[in-house]
Amino acid sequence: MVLPGVNPYDLEAMQAMASSGILNLLDMFSGGAFANASIFALGIMPYISASIVMQLAGFAIPAFQKLQREGESGRTKLNQYTRFLTVVILLFQGPAYLVGALGPAAPGGWFDFIIPSTIILAAGSMFVLWLGERITDKGVGNGISFIILIGIISRFPHALGAEIDRLSNAPGGFIVLLLTLLALLAVIAFGIMMVQGNRKVPVQYAKRVVGNKQYGGVRQYIPLKVNAANVMPIIFAQAIMFIPITLAGFAQREGGGFWAALMNPNSFWYNLIFVTLIITFTYFYTAITINPTQMAEDLKRNNGFIPGVKPGKRTAEYIDTIMSRLVLPGSCALALIAILPVFASLMGVNMQFAQFFGGTSLLILVGVCLDTLQQIESHLLMRHYPGFLKSGAKIKGRTGSIAAY
Repeated sequence: MVLPGVNPYDLEAMQAMASSGILNLLDMFSGGAFANASIFALGIMPYISASIVMQLAGFAIPAFQKLQREGESGRTKLNQYTRFLTVVILLFQGPAYLVGALGPAAPGGWFDFIIPSTIILAAGSMFVLWLGERITDKGVGNGISFIILIGIISRFPHALGAEIDRLSNAPGGFIVLLLTLLALLAVIAFGIMMVQGNRKVPVQYAKRVVGNKQYGGVRQYIPLKVNAANVMPIIFAQAIMFIPITLAGFAQREGGGFWAALMNPNSFWYNLIFVTLIITFTYFYTAITINPTQMAEDLKRNNGFIPGVKPGKRTAEYIDTIMSRLVLPGSCALALIAILPVFASLMGVNMQFAQFFGGTSLLILVGVCLDTLQQIESHLLMRHYPGFLKSGAKIKGRTGSIAAY
């Protein structure tokens, strides 16, 4: 449903802007509502932004750190603060979207269009947030992630149809299409390896006897992920790389040379800087989300230790060393996934279909699907069903003891 007063036929310019860069990411997360000026145009992104801010605040502000350690009551308060912050972000993003993105398509001024439309956009985003929370409470998996997943999948049939149309009249089109689909499956397999890959650090808990029962003495492990930052470095890097395009739009000029290369997603300099930013943000985000000192303290508090490593400072240094060795290959693999759509488009794949060869869309698809399948299989096994696979390998992540923090 288009915003009241907006003519859908005047949205060609905004749809062209949303075909690449950070605007394409926003349009993908909203399932195409962003480029079509729908009442759900802002989608779930304001809530994601608020969640990132609250997560960073949890590492920098002692009051939020205390709430994180209070268990369920602390999480409830943090969720409430996140919703309030989402509304504040919506009050800023709404006018920015209406003035900056719609531009000439905006039919009126502040009092007769901008303010009422901002309220409508905020209501649409909060409804999407409410719907995601209901899915989480009543269904299986994370409702917010599910909504993002649906927004991405909704674009796949149209993209596949465009690729089939492109190859329908080409010589050997069927063979090329088959090879393209096989390449897509290989990329998905690589994405699964990225999401599931982890280094298992063994942990031993001391035995203690309470009454007639013995507790502890069990060998568990800490799974340190190869890609602990998930898709956040790609999102941050895309936001930074969108700055030259924004500056060029304000200056109302195309530019040339190096400036033009920064505005071309297929250029060498654009992708070199993009890859560098992803690797840098991966180190940064992993450093603020993984706290080896806190992990070592939690192990010591629960009478746990890593075999062959002294508790306390030595354990923190050991975990930090492992993470330092994991971040470099993980960040390079993440950067490779981020630029795979560029290689696909350079090989002739339709731009819409090439976006599914990597980037945030691939990682979100793989991560959400795997997480949902693991939760469904856990529910099946709790009710004594064999799970998805009656024999052979089970879905990774279902078995094994994991040290919780």
